[in-house]
Amino acid sequence: MVKEIDSKKTKRALAFELWMKAPMPMITLFKTLDVSTLLRVSHKYNYKINMLICWCIGKAASHWEEFYMLPVGDKLLQYDGLAISTVVKTHDGGISTCDIPFTDNLEQFNAAYIKLTSQVYDSCETHNLGMEYMVIGTSALAQYDIDGAVNIYAGFYNNPFVIWGKIRRKIFCASLPISFQFHHTQLDGIPAAEFLEDLQRTIRRLNER
Repeated sequence: MVKEIDSKKTKRALAFELWMKAPMPMITLFKTLDVSTLLRVSHKYNYKINMLICWCIGKAASHWEEFYMLPVGDKLLQYDGLAISTVVKTHDGGISTCDIPFTDNLEQFNAAYIKLTSQVYDSCETHNLGMEYMVIGTSALAQYDIDGAVNIYAGFYNNPFVIWGKIRRKIFCASLPISFQFHHTQLDGIPAAEFLEDLQRTIRRLNER
């Protein structure tokens, strides 16, 4: 469920006034994550690495009330749930996006991830949850050793977006540089940086779930 809220009654009131009409209101932060635990969990339980990263993003974001609000047009909307969007390479060689509702239960999220991405692969059609969820976009360029990316600002897609490339593996550890883009109305720099720290903690605690 989604509803319009009065920005003046939220802690994003000042940010709404300052940044809603800014010509370029997006900010991008870069961080290198330690994903050693994630790889071990992936190997032990036969989970896809991309699925685990998507779940960890949702898990970390679910702790922050800012992620349940999103500027859309000239309004501030509040959502009840989160979803993670991933890019799927389809069987005809193209790409489509797939929205996966976030659930705190990793096994349930994994089942939904496999079902929905397989559906998109076969149909070559986008799976879009519409306005029912606040969607966090993701894009994995897993075959390429990139340091980060800055996404385009279209002016109508204000959702937060996480991009990553190839995991950098060493003998005893593995790291993954990511970029995190967000609308300044939704988040300030400090909570965005703290979200990335929370994402790192979530990854390290995967084997404690």
